[in-house]
Amino acid sequence: MNNTNRGKVLLAMSGGVDSSVAAMLLQEQGYEVIGITMKLWSYDSVSCSSSRTACCDVDAINDARETAVALNIPYYVLDFTERFKEIVIRNFVSEYLNGRTPNPCVLCNIHLKWDALMEKAKALHCDYIATGHYAMINYSNGRYFISTAKDTQKDQSYVLWGLSQEHLSKTLFPLGNYTKEEIREKARNLGFERIAQKRESYDICFIPDNNYHAFLQSQVSDLEQLCPPGNFINTQGTVVGQHRGYPFYTIGQRKGLVVAFGTPKYVCKINPQTNEITLGDKEDTFSDQLIMKHYLLGKYARIPLNFIGETKIRYRDKGHTAKITQYEDHLEIHFLSAVASITPGQSAVVYENGDVVAGGIIDLP
Repeated sequence: MNNTNRGKVLLAMSGGVDSSVAAMLLQEQGYEVIGITMKLWSYDSVSCSSSRTACCDVDAINDARETAVALNIPYYVLDFTERFKEIVIRNFVSEYLNGRTPNPCVLCNIHLKWDALMEKAKALHCDYIATGHYAMINYSNGRYFISTAKDTQKDQSYVLWGLSQEHLSKTLFPLGNYTKEEIREKARNLGFERIAQKRESYDICFIPDNNYHAFLQSQVSDLEQLCPPGNFINTQGTVVGQHRGYPFYTIGQRKGLVVAFGTPKYVCKINPQTNEITLGDKEDTFSDQLIMKHYLLGKYARIPLNFIGETKIRYRDKGHTAKITQYEDHLEIHFLSAVASITPGQSAVVYENGDVVAGGIIDLP
């Protein structure tokens, strides 16, 4: 172990292999580590025998505590459930009621995890905060910015676009230069075999069964009255069927439409004002532009003129070449080739050679 004291780090620990190995790596690099688990949601109804794992349920907290004890580092659990409901859950429900598809992980990172970690780090006199995300932080021309991780399959830069310059200046990502398998192997070599074998956490941590329809119904008691069934229409405006309520659909959706056409149809538009959902062919879901609202710049203090970058419109997106133009309150993204299923409420992230140039929330022109 490196005996050089490189400062004190507050590490977010989920009980999984990534944050556990992050603690080990930070210790090896000479940092004094303090572990913290943020309890964001109640998982009382989640079966412990589930094949999937929640990120901050009781089992996860116990695993994080055991790792902290084994590594001889202080460990805290902070209850942020009310703050999570106020910031993330309220937005999640509101966006669906407005016919949009939110990305709660991005909002949680921006307005809850990093802000809360920074507050606690300051109280504990820590120099840095750290997480087990697969991403890297670089610095050039007076600016910090996120870059993609070595493991492109696990890269999480897409959900980190909202971190401010202050956040990035105090953040460490120990896993950025490792692959997932290397991290699992590291855990096994250090005797943490059970942790090394743990499954991935949920994509949406507060919906363990992935049934967001039921979740919305649990959060909005009069959902059926607020968003009653309405008309499916085709691209010419003709009624072609009935939908069960527009919050239960998303742009690009093909399955679960419960209307037979003989050929596949896709959700092209959701109009909460008229309570109509437009269905069309695959080509009807394509568009060559979007508006990016609530954006944050990364690599550059201002987008260069005639800038061309790769823009991802969802987490698993491969990226699409586009021209980016900056305005005071939004960015305009013009794709060189049309892109399918651009979804309002999701995030768009612009890259240049793996570096995050900008990120924001998708809106349509």
